[in-house]
Amino acid sequence: MDALSAKVMVRHAIWRSLYPDAPWCGHCKALAPEYAKAATDLAEEKSELKLAKVDATEQKDLGEQFQVGGYPTLKLFREGKPIDYNGGRTASEIISWLKKKTGPPANDVKTAVDINMLKEANDVLVIGLFKDQECEPAKIFLQVALEYDDLPFFVSSEDEVFTAVEGNDGQVVLLKKFDEGRNVLKKVETVEDTKKFIFSNSLPLVIEFTHESASKIFGGEVKNHNLLFLSKKADNYDEAFAKFRKAAEQFKSKVIFVTIDTENSDHGRILDFFGVKKADKPQMRMIRLEDEMAKFKPQDETNLDSDVVAEFVQGVLDGTVKQHLLSQDLPEDWNEKPVKVLVSSNFDEIAMDANKDVLVEFYAPWCGHCKQLAPIYDELAEALKDRNDVVVAKMDATANELEHTKINSFPTLKLYKKGTNEIIEFVGERTLAGMKKFIESGGEYGRSPSEEFKEDEENIEDDEHGPRDEL
Repeated sequence: MDALSAKVMVRHAIWRSLYPDAPWCGHCKALAPEYAKAATDLAEEKSELKLAKVDATEQKDLGEQFQVGGYPTLKLFREGKPIDYNGGRTASEIISWLKKKTGPPANDVKTAVDINMLKEANDVLVIGLFKDQECEPAKIFLQVALEYDDLPFFVSSEDEVFTAVEGNDGQVVLLKKFDEGRNVLKKVETVEDTKKFIFSNSLPLVIEFTHESASKIFGGEVKNHNLLFLSKKADNYDEAFAKFRKAAEQFKSKVIFVTIDTENSDHGRILDFFGVKKADKPQMRMIRLEDEMAKFKPQDETNLDSDVVAEFVQGVLDGTVKQHLLSQDLPEDWNEKPVKVLVSSNFDEIAMDANKDVLVEFYAPWCGHCKQLAPIYDELAEALKDRNDVVVAKMDATANELEHTKINSFPTLKLYKKGTNEIIEFVGERTLAGMKKFIESGGEYGRSPSEEFKEDEENIEDDEHGPRDEL
């Protein structure tokens, strides 16, 4: 391990934990060719940057030493010190991130010709104009530049450059190929204000949700997002987009307006999560990302007149629009089988019955672990069906939401204890004996020691074993 550590932790090397052969790590397989291409491209450039990889199933001590909790994990070792990678998954994004982290936070630009070349090559670029690059505003600008991995930053003291970007000493000019094309921060005062200026102006008024844009949408300071679901093939797409964009103008830096193409097969889970059906007509949802995500739905989601959209968004910001919770209709046969079927409308009545212990499985139809559990759970319900003080139930948590309960992984098993309605999460073995003992012990056996502890659960990926896919 010492020799390997010494080899990996060379100056400007990136260390990567990769499961190339593990069937459950889909992200590792997807990343492998891009990572290899990045290594090849850097070698062809004769770069000092070196890429390496480690199978942390074999090198467990290294995984523990560098706190690898998910796969794949990438870390940059700069002068022996690890830096967590948080860039994109393509070869160009990996290289761009590495060069940003190992080079100056902002490159010096000298001429108007340079500016024209940079404008041609970049959708967005940020230029700090400082005659004295040692002044406090310049230091603030460079500090902000260090925090951005996906935007090119430049700095200049040249009059020719000031003229080319129509800026003055002490200003920050953001040039872009969309919307108004140019924004100016007239005075650099704080890191927070500078970051807010850059974030709010570097995104289009309306941004399409893609793999590449996801980190920009969800990684910023703006936590209110208005989402438009619509097929890009729809006849009314251009009209709907124009109205949506007009509404966005008055919420700049307050709300991010996002379009999601319902024709994209990669967006199926997103549509399910928001209860949106694939259709040509536009459908709108708004989300607020705080400790827990809150979702909102307009009363008439087909009306995309800009003033109607603006009224809905302002209502969410003001707190006058109530949170939207998904709910299925109650099946007529919900009570006919040993496993009772719960939806939002009957959940409290059944689960909160103080005279009964009620075990509820929160599941997702696509979840592999849930499918494996189903026959065992049916067997449990059959074994306990004659108990008047016990109910075994299940609820599709992707189609039904509860204001008082948030489910983040599948399957989740919770016991609603009789007498007190105490809610106890089960993290023991999902066997007939284990779940039965959990109920009979009043939730003492197999209970979760803390809310933070999760064992062998599924998040977004339907993984079968081991740590989660993260990147």
